[in-house]
Amino acid sequence: MKLSSMLMTGVALMAVSFSPCANAFKVGLLMPTQNEDRWYKEGFMLEKKLKKEGFETELFYGGDVDIELQKKQILRAANDGCNVLIIGSIDGSAISDPLNDAKKKGIAIISYDRLITGTDAVNYYATFDNEMVGHIQGKYLVDKLQLDSSYEPRNIELFYGSLNDNNAKFFWKGALEELQPYIDSGVVNIKSGVITPEAAQTPDWSDTEANKRMTKLIEENGYGPNGTKLDGVLCPADCIAKGVIFALKKAGYNSSNMPIITGQDATAEGLEQIKAGELAMTILKSPNALSDTVVNMVKSISKHEEVEINDTSTYNNGAKIVDSYLCMPELVDKTNIDKVLNM
Repeated sequence: MKLSSMLMTGVALMAVSFSPCANAFKVGLLMPTQNEDRWYKEGFMLEKKLKKEGFETELFYGGDVDIELQKKQILRAANDGCNVLIIGSIDGSAISDPLNDAKKKGIAIISYDRLITGTDAVNYYATFDNEMVGHIQGKYLVDKLQLDSSYEPRNIELFYGSLNDNNAKFFWKGALEELQPYIDSGVVNIKSGVITPEAAQTPDWSDTEANKRMTKLIEENGYGPNGTKLDGVLCPADCIAKGVIFALKKAGYNSSNMPIITGQDATAEGLEQIKAGELAMTILKSPNALSDTVVNMVKSISKHEEVEINDTSTYNNGAKIVDSYLCMPELVDKTNIDKVLNM
């Protein structure tokens, strides 16, 4: 969702809203951007739920994924007396300095869906089982392309997320654990030869970058309805799938001959593409489940109670293993899309 430049500036530099309650337990919410529907909605969802529990809030959006702006917002929230910061980071490796300052003030830090790395200032991580997301996507390709019984090689291309997002490596790990045996045996052919995160990356999860890369893959490998058959594309998110599908449609593909394409986030556009037969599947990561988890964390912190976690070993951020709570993802395709659309 786009805001006017004037409103964007106001949202970026100042808190969206706050309660006038004096001496209340105060929570700073820092979302990476207001220009993506998911982050825009989840910021306000979290704020509403926290206020309902009696917390004072300050909500910030990071403009057009502006990391320098987000650093300033973290300092602003810390200096405004916040007791907890909930941060959906733009670049989890680039905000250690302002977080270290927040730690000195005794502020608790919750990393929201994207792991903050390189600092021990992070107290908790709330996310989904991101490796499981990759397993679901990879297994979907295995099943739909019938790789277990195939004697004819299947042509697949792989897309990685943004290198500066720690989640991307977990999606990739899960997906490749499903696909690697078939790549090694020759049942899966990566015609482009691109099988490393660095070569398959999609900077900033940009649909434009995904479109550019898919267009290049089509041109270099001769993919097309009347050319080399492309059987599947591993896309770790709907935004990447959007760019891939655009390039494929431009090359003449349609719902009758589209490769099996994976996605994640169950975006409105992604769900429409599933209905249209263009995107094969997506992953629903319920914002209600994630926001409820975070609100419960804040409630426990405010009462000096033990915070509920269910993972103490997976997420090493380079400075510490971060205590985490993992929500479960859900596969969505044509078989259950109506249920999701009616939620």
